[in-house]
Amino acid sequence: MTEATQRRWWFWIGFAVVTLLIAGGVSYLASSSPDGLDSATLQGCEVVETAAGEELHGDCIAQHAEEHSLAGSPLADYALGGQDGTGGLAGIAGVLVTVLVAGGLFWFIARSRGKAPTKSGN
Repeated sequence: MTEATQRRWWFWIGFAVVTLLIAGGVSYLASSSPDGLDSATLQGCEVVETAAGEELHGDCIAQHAEEHSLAGSPLADYALGGQDGTGGLAGIAGVLVTVLVAGGLFWFIARSRGKAPTKSGN
């Protein structure tokens, strides 16, 4: 293995470690309070916990909201299976899926360009 290849591998290993540490560690530092959009849609309402779940009392935009079609997906609400305390694992899973999809696309594009005829001259 040449020195340049070795440096490239160490770069990618370091990149992967830092990325996974950020995705897995910083996720636990994120605020659990509503973001700006949630806060704006809840203005004028009071959230009341009931046996059936949360109910909104008052007059606000959020009363007209419906559940998203992907709300039951594995990574919904930045958690694994909707379980509290799994934000870091969801972040790591998201990074891994993104890297696999992007890497596959880049590999496919590079491979298809390698087979395409190139211009000669200039």
